Parts: sequence; C-alpha cells; structure tokens
Amino acid sequence: LQHLDEAILRAGEREQITPINRRFQIHNDYIEVCDARVFQHSPYALLEIFVLMAQHEQIQGVRASTIRLLNENRHLIDDEFRGDIRNISLFMELLRSPFQMAKQLRRMARYGILELYLPEFGKITGQMQHDMFHIYTVDAHTLQVVENMRGFRLPGAEEKFPVSAHIIKTLPKPELLYIAGLYHDIAKGRGGDHSTLGMVDAEEFCVRHRLSDWDMKLVSWIVGKHLLMSMTAQRMDISDPDVIRDFALVVGDKLHLDYLYLMTVADICATNPNLWNSWRASLMRQLYLNTKRALRLGLENPVNRADRIKDKQLSAMTKLIDKGMSKQRIEQLWGNFGEEYFLRESTANIVWHTDVLNTHSDGPLISVKEIHEHTIEGATQIFIYAKNTPFLFVNSACAFDKLELNIQGARIFTCNNNYCMDTYTVLEKDGTPIGDKPERIGQINEVLIEHLAISHMAKPASNVHRPRKLKSLSQHITTQFVNTEGKPYSTLELNAPDQPGILACVGQIFAENEITLWDARITTLGERIEDLFFITDSHDLAITDSSVIDKLQQEINTRLKEKLAN
Repeated sequence: LQHLDEAILRAGEREQITPINRRFQIHNDYIEVCDARVFQHSPYALLEIFVLMAQHEQIQGVRASTIRLLNENRHLIDDEFRGDIRNISLFMELLRSPFQMAKQLRRMARYGILELYLPEFGKITGQMQHDMFHIYTVDAHTLQVVENMRGFRLPGAEEKFPVSAHIIKTLPKPELLYIAGLYHDIAKGRGGDHSTLGMVDAEEFCVRHRLSDWDMKLVSWIVGKHLLMSMTAQRMDISDPDVIRDFALVVGDKLHLDYLYLMTVADICATNPNLWNSWRASLMRQLYLNTKRALRLGLENPVNRADRIKDKQLSAMTKLIDKGMSKQRIEQLWGNFGEEYFLRESTANIVWHTDVLNTHSDGPLISVKEIHEHTIEGATQIFIYAKNTPFLFVNSACAFDKLELNIQGARIFTCNNNYCMDTYTVLEKDGTPIGDKPERIGQINEVLIEHLAISHMAKPASNVHRPRKLKSLSQHITTQFVNTEGKPYSTLELNAPDQPGILACVGQIFAENEITLWDARITTLGERIEDLFFITDSHDLAITDSSVIDKLQQEINTRLKEKLAN
C-alpha cells in the first residue's frame, strides 16, 4: 500500500531528499537507504535505522523499498551480530532516544527485527493469554506496556496519571524501566513462575548490554516484583499499618517504589484499558503515598546500597575525567562527602558539585545552574558549600526570601569535614526559572554571601507577602516527631501550606532552641510543602525528652499559624 501510494497517488510530488549520513537519507519525510547494499556492507544499519527515526522527529516511517531490504537482510542478525558492541550500543541508544521510542520497537517487531535481536522476545510473539483479563497477545501487551511508560511523559498525562507523570520526570535512568517492561512477561508459557524465570532473562540482557551491577539488579528486581504492588493494593487492607510496613520493607527505598509504581500502572493499563479506573487509581495512589511516607519516616533501607553508590561514583568519575580532572583529585574531594550524599544526589549534581569545588579555594561557594527535569518550563538549582554553623540554614532561607525566590525542593548534607553541601531548587516568584541573566545571578551570589557571613541569626525579609490565592487555601499544619531505633538523630515531618518565608521561620525556631539541622528534604507539592528535617540537640544527640518535643512542635504550629494569618 505504501509503495502504491508513492508510485501512484504521490507520483507527481516534488522529491525532497535530506542526507542523514553515508547510509541513510530522508526522502519526502520517509527514511531510506542511500544504497541497496547498505545492510550487506554494514549489518549494524539494521538497528541504526530505528535509532535514527527515534532521533529525528520529522521522519514519518520507512520507505517501502527499504522495508523490503530490511526483510531480505534480517537473516544477518545472528549470535555474532548480537554480541557486537556497535549493535549493543545502538539498541541502548534506541531505549534512551527522545522521540517515539516505543513506536520504533513496534516497527522492529513488525519487520521481524526485534525477535531476531532478542530471541527470547520471539518466543512470546503471537502467544495467546487464556484468562479473563488480558485482551492482547503477550508480545502486543509487552509493547503496549513500554508505550504506556513513555506516555507518562506526554503533556496530557498529568490529568489521567498525575502520580506517574510526576514520578517519571524524577527517574535517574528511565531506560531501566523500559527494559523491565520488555522483560516482565518474557517467560510466560514456559511453565513455572514467569516473574522468577523472567528475572534470569532480564539479567542476561543487562550483562550482554554492559549495564552496571546496580542497573542489572534493579531491572531484575522490577521484573521479579512486577505483580506485588497490584496484588497488595487490591487484595490487602492498605489502611493497615502492618501491611504498609511489610510492603515498605520489601520495597526498601523510594527509588525502587517509584520504578515499581510506574511498572504496575503501565502493566494494568496494557492488560485491558477498562481495568484502569478511579477505584484502582485511588488504591494505587494510597499505597504509594502511604509507603513513601513510611520510608521517609525511618523504614527506608536502600536496596543494593553499595552497588548504587559505586554505580553513581563510576558514572560521575568518567564524566569528571573527561573534563580534565585527575582520579586522585576526585577521590580527595569525595573523601569528605559521605555515603548518604552519593546515595541521594543525582549523578549530574555530583559532577557539578565536584567540578566547581575543584577550583574553589576558601570561604563559602555559591554556584547557579539551570535544570529541566522538574517541570516542563525548567527550574534553577543553587549550590551552597559553606562551613556548618548554627545559623547556616536560617540565614540561607532568609536570603532566598529577600531575593523573592520560591524554594521548590532542597537537599541538605553535612560533610565529614563539617562543611554543608546544600542544593536548592528554586523558581522566581512568577514561577519561572532564573535563566541566563548575569545581573540576577550576580545579585543572588551577593545576597547569599552577605547572609552567610553573618555570625548571628539574620532577620527575615520584611517585603514578603503571601499571595491572596494562597490565603484562601487550607491552613492545616501537621507535625510529627519520630525517633527511629539505631538512628543518631530525630526526624521532624512538617506538612503545611506553601508560602514565602516558611523555611526561614522553621530555621529560626531551630536556632532559638539550639537544634542542629544535619539533613533535610524539602519538597513542594502544588500549594503545600512536605518537609523532613533530621535534627539533634545541642549535644548532637537524638531528641528524646517528651517535653522538649512537645514544646518544639507547639512552637512550630503556633508560629506558622501566625505567619499564615498575615
């Protein structure tokens, strides 16, 4: 049909040919080979063509003559082809591609390429599922799962899948989710537990594609547990704290929870579109939020912690060495950072922080960087490296208030050398990132340096006013104090309406009560904040005195209510 369309219906069209490389060109929006012998001379082009389509949004498809050549030459995909590092790199490049990646996987399956490159996928091609839920064959269901995962990134996803749309933007390696999606049902029809059998195939894929140990273990874990979350949400009482605790202990940390949630939602929606309704969405959201809170309040025990740290350090070191830093210098700087920093910071931020600290000599360091992961419009990150003092947090918060910057999130770490590494994600008061504005960045540096130099508690900015629309929202404030056995600190959870100056107010209360802030996770969700503060008393011990705890919580509630009333 496509050939007839080209030869008859579009015969009079003017040819527009755009070269891509020596092997391929775009012919009237369709990709074609430059020479009929391309696949024979360069077998890796059998994968490259799909990567190019996933990198060039304007390409509508494959020209009919080239589809014939794909069919004629696909026999070149053998064990040697599958073990070639060029082909391995191309397939991983496809999974990381920006445009219509799932559609290219469908094309690969349609042209018989995918089942030859992944022989295990060939075993499920056309396989029926004899139950009351699945309306697709296993291969069609699998490709729909991957397409659903990609769909969470689309602009319209926020309305139907608000939690998934938020989570997908925070994943450090989305391609690992897609691999798990490809392999979650790969062992169906073999007899036995397909989740357990699928873990073996998933591990073999990761080894063949040169993924790190941590990546391999994560993918294998998702495949093995891909039914756990839906079964827990639909068959158990998720309002029971014991159920949440048991589930949280299996999940281990928020990162695994995020991947498992996306896997589960994509899987349910690909089983039968009618299965995803408001009831299931509510159950899944409740289980996710309850588990996330349980992890935040002390149950978090990162899975494969050492592998995760090693993976991040290896990735960051490779990029830093490419920038010209020596391994010895990198390790010297990292010696002060601490394990928790590498566990929670992104690879991109580890590279950024190490790079700017490499040339830093003395005094506080301020660095500003634009990012694009948190919102569609982007956001700005501000990195502060300064000696730990009782007033560092409150004075930093006062500086942001004076600058009229809205804090969207923050990660606060205390290093082994008693310096703090604080990274704030901020937006201007109109909700936009700072952008490339030298004068504004200079002003930020000046105000922060000025506030960090103050040896006493800074006064909050007097020009901060709460927007009228925020005054009409819920004024509800909740605090919870948790002391987890074995932890050298106390955890204070704060949920409150978002408003300028709220962090400075909390920082003031800490300073006045000689409370030391060792770590914090600041999160703004819509019009409310969900903050965690890891604190100790003046002797660097967890706060266990009930009278001190009650006084601190009461003071936070009273002061914040007064602030919200203004």
